[in-house]
Amino acid sequence: MAEDTRELANIIEASILAAEEPLTVATIMSLFPDDAAPSREEVEAALQALDTACVGRGIELKRIGKGYRFQSREKYSPWLRKLNEGRPPRYSRALMETLAIVAYRQPVTRGDIEEIRGVTVSSDIMRVLLNRGWVKEVGHRDVPGHPALFGTTRGFLEYFNLRGLSELPPLIERREQSEIASELNLSLPLDPVQDTDGADDGTGTVTAPAEPGDATPVTAEVIPLEPRTETATDPNIDRKTP
Repeated sequence: MAEDTRELANIIEASILAAEEPLTVATIMSLFPDDAAPSREEVEAALQALDTACVGRGIELKRIGKGYRFQSREKYSPWLRKLNEGRPPRYSRALMETLAIVAYRQPVTRGDIEEIRGVTVSSDIMRVLLNRGWVKEVGHRDVPGHPALFGTTRGFLEYFNLRGLSELPPLIERREQSEIASELNLSLPLDPVQDTDGADDGTGTVTAPAEPGDATPVTAEVIPLEPRTETATDPNIDRKTP
């Protein structure tokens, strides 16, 4: 590595370590005087050199959104977890469902979220997401009332260690019933379950199953029952004779 390139990589390394959030290439370039600013290609080459230098070490250069940061490798988390043995934050299922809807369907309104979840979105949930910096207003829908549109933030990517929304886990796709039935070795439409106690052949006759050893089925005529005639219990109402 040339001396100038090594020095540029050192400056970038120190800047990333000192920054409180991931640094973009544009931000790194802005750290230098205008007459001595490196080109984008030079910064990206220095970042690649830093990434290569981390191979085999406990840290890595991770791209988060459009920025870069140094972080410990995930495989060392069992040891690092003991450094922070405090109780981890716990979030309700409703909050995580709301966050997932925003992440996968953004931009969305509160009405969109309520339509998907089938329940009202609590104001407390939206306040927590906004205060955590995971969600923000990104605009307003051009409909009566102009409801706010919500989307995820850079802080959301940083917290969940995502390079971009494309790294979100894939959703389970909707599948056709025929495909599911094929995997279960079923045929559609499913064959109806036949009543073994006897079946009406549509002519008003029920055929009962034959007794063991008897090859002759027993048939019986079905006699329809007349509906019961309601009788009046109020003495002021005339009784009707059927």
